Amino acid sequence: MMRILLFLGTNLAVILVASITLRLLGVEPYLTAQGINFNALLIFCFIFGMAGSMVSLFISKWMAKRTTGTVIIEQPSNSTEQWLLDTVGELARDAGIKMPEVGIFPAQQSNAFATGWNKDDALVAVSAGLLNRMRPEEVRAVLAHEIGHVANGDMVTLALIQGVLNTFVMFFARVVAQLVDSFLRRDDNEGLGFFGYFAVVIVAEIVFGLIASAIVAWFSRFREYRADAAGAKLAGSGAMINALARLKAETQMPDQMPDTLTAFAITTGQTRKLMERLFASHPPLDERIRALKEAAYRQQ
Repeated sequence: MMRILLFLGTNLAVILVASITLRLLGVEPYLTAQGINFNALLIFCFIFGMAGSMVSLFISKWMAKRTTGTVIIEQPSNSTEQWLLDTVGELARDAGIKMPEVGIFPAQQSNAFATGWNKDDALVAVSAGLLNRMRPEEVRAVLAHEIGHVANGDMVTLALIQGVLNTFVMFFARVVAQLVDSFLRRDDNEGLGFFGYFAVVIVAEIVFGLIASAIVAWFSRFREYRADAAGAKLAGSGAMINALARLKAETQMPDQMPDTLTAFAITTGQTRKLMERLFASHPPLDERIRALKEAAYRQQ
């Protein structure tokens, strides 16, 4: 549950900060002085909603390095690091993208992630535990999965979707607040007032933000299947299935992956709780393995 709360909090923080900014700058009173100016309100919400999402995207590599302790391999110091660079370079060429930065982060669970603001300026990082415990062909499959995320443009697409959803969360929250204020003003009442209006906006943004987060999580789960398919194409279906099976065996270990990066990792563990499944960024590993097996069977 803590993972869900942190995941939602990251998304809601963007629109709550934007809401406070709009209020302090006096934008909202201007937009609602003579009733709601829907066009102007939607434009302002779009600007603020997309801005927060794009800023997060542009600083994603910097944040990933700081929050995970990832060490970028500038010059390989051993044969493992050299193999890692060579393998990522080969997979990147096969996928038609530029060589991403490659790094290792100190986590005991086998895990990996990819991030970056575009497919030609990305970062692919693996955990020390993954390198220590997985066979080379399984590590290669995990790297192929992450390269698949980069080649598919998942980071950019996810940021755009989040920005659009933030726009509508902010927009409909203000529509709701204005409707409540208009209802209370009937019979010469004073309405919500400054603080009452802002409180309704914040509550509505939290409610709509939860719905938006579920939509983002659904898309994130969908793109995991696409990244698995890309990994199977680049590294082989058998290797990709074996890698996911190995990850499944380690789901009880603490993953030490910051919650802001779980959507870009290869796994976040298993869950059967309804709410956790609704907001999970990854499908269950059993379902991902089944999808790969079915795809391999159809290709026979």
